[in-house]
Amino acid sequence: MKGLLLALLLPVTAAAAPSGSGERLPSRDRGPLPADRAPAVAGQFYPADPAELSRAVDTYLSQAKAPDRLPGPLMALVVPHAGYEYSAPVAAFGYKAVSGPYDTVVVIGAGHRSRVEAAGLYARGAFLTPLGRVPVDEALAARLMKGSPDLFQDRPDAHQGEHSIEVQLPFLIRRLKAGWKLLPVVMNTDDPRVCARAGEALAAALKGRKALIVASSDLSHYPPAATAEKVDRATLKALERLDPEFFWLANRVMMDRGERGLDTTWCGESAVLAAMAAAKALGADRAVLLRYAHSGSAPAGDDRRVVGYAAAAMVRSGKPASAEPLLDEAQKKSLLALARRTVAEGAEGRRPEARLSDDPALNLPAAVFVTLKERGQLRGCIGTTEPRATLRDAVASAAWSAAFQDHRFPPVAKGEVDGLHLEVSMLSPARPVPDAGKVIPGKHGVILSQDGRSGLFLPQVWEQIPDKDGFLSELCAQKAGLPRSCWKDPRTRIAVFTVAAFDEEKGGAPR
Repeated sequence: MKGLLLALLLPVTAAAAPSGSGERLPSRDRGPLPADRAPAVAGQFYPADPAELSRAVDTYLSQAKAPDRLPGPLMALVVPHAGYEYSAPVAAFGYKAVSGPYDTVVVIGAGHRSRVEAAGLYARGAFLTPLGRVPVDEALAARLMKGSPDLFQDRPDAHQGEHSIEVQLPFLIRRLKAGWKLLPVVMNTDDPRVCARAGEALAAALKGRKALIVASSDLSHYPPAATAEKVDRATLKALERLDPEFFWLANRVMMDRGERGLDTTWCGESAVLAAMAAAKALGADRAVLLRYAHSGSAPAGDDRRVVGYAAAAMVRSGKPASAEPLLDEAQKKSLLALARRTVAEGAEGRRPEARLSDDPALNLPAAVFVTLKERGQLRGCIGTTEPRATLRDAVASAAWSAAFQDHRFPPVAKGEVDGLHLEVSMLSPARPVPDAGKVIPGKHGVILSQDGRSGLFLPQVWEQIPDKDGFLSELCAQKAGLPRSCWKDPRTRIAVFTVAAFDEEKGGAPR
């Protein structure tokens, strides 16, 4: 996974390296290891002296504000794992939301030192800390390895020297006191499907237990502070939906932008994805951000090269976060203004510039169409059916393409721009339907495809063609270049979607 940097090449101290992240290295030769894992970063990432460590953790907790009220029971926690002077003030906000009691705490950490194909367990013994011995939940580890041997394996070598789990233990010890066991898991797979399967298997094993899941991950590495804040706020907003696929996509879209210094968006992405899948399987339906900061705000930090940190709670609220971006009037006006400005600049020979918005909602992935009309007649309409860019960039790109690349019309001339009427349509994910009988007039946009040809009508087209047969026939002929009756052909694939549309003038007749 891009963004796990080579932290193993040099000694790491909490003051010198705010992230402590490293690229995955090849698996080491596995030799005999003691049953109990000794601390690896005590005295570097956090104090080694027990009294000093207790005071430090208690101070961080006392300075963190407890959430007024979570919207439901806590199922999982996301916390950072850097040196304490950088990330502990943020982590404390997460642990302030923890009350217990718990039988088992599952800590899923980023694996920085050894490649792990799925989920690497420390299956026996205990984790030793300056504050005491934390026993491993050996029975749970054995159950997971027996039930899902392709996912969960005993990998003590992957835990040696790894800090992502270790740094969480002093907080858990001080917050939960005693009586709980640890299931330590490291992950660094690139495959979100593996994360989903591991999370679901974990949830099945935890049912009936009093358990807390902790995902240990930092956020962006190592852009300037201004970039980190925009990237992190966007991916955290994606996290709120508790939709692993959308969260994964948001990270890919951000990385594809090539922002200067951005090596990764979440260095423990696989841990978060697995925790999300497990929490959802146990009833969680949304995530709540508790705290965000970056290393540049620490006394020893540098705004020119930062790491992001967040604490978030995955909860069972009974009110899932919306799967669609809910834009307010100001956001809609901003996007319409962007679309118009893009067309105006394009008419003068300038291409739209991709950039991050100051508004996190506009940096989320989105599939968008932009429609241009002139004196009530269609003048251009282009977009994408799948989210490939941020909402802001998707609108700018679609507006430019609708004005200058719609093959049905000549490019928009400079003198035409003021007379255009613009509309933006944000598309839901398309889903296949077995036949045209499942198409709902007035509600669904439709995509038809057969033999490499395809066509799309937005739902707004029902205003001009309200009859279903006529709508689908025109779609076949006009947009897909297929026979008018192709929608009746069993070889034709049909998919439907909905849109959230807004335009420059209420009462307009967009298409």
